[in-house]
Amino acid sequence: MDYVNSVHLVGRVTSVGKPRVLASGDTVHTVRVVVPRTARRGQERTAVDTIDVACWTSAARRGAARLAIDDHVEVEGALRRRFFRTGAGVASRYEVEARLLRRHAAPAG
Repeated sequence: MDYVNSVHLVGRVTSVGKPRVLASGDTVHTVRVVVPRTARRGQERTAVDTIDVACWTSAARRGAARLAIDDHVEVEGALRRRFFRTGAGVASRYEVEARLLRRHAAPAG
């Protein structure tokens, strides 16, 4: 069995951060993307997933820099769990580490 950690998203950009240089010297550019969920039977409203996308490579950061809020975007990458310290101790969150980011045509309808 081959193990796979591959994410492919097509959604709408709701937040575009600015590139940040970390204490390690690495640069990251973050984007938040909203993706509608498939409606379950009996649901009136369509739920959405809000997904944070981290762009570490120069190619992904360039793609993120060209995005604006409400753009539709395609993201390819991998799911990562990031740990960090808060006032209450260690916390974690999941995000997609983008390998590729590009504008995508708005869905029909």
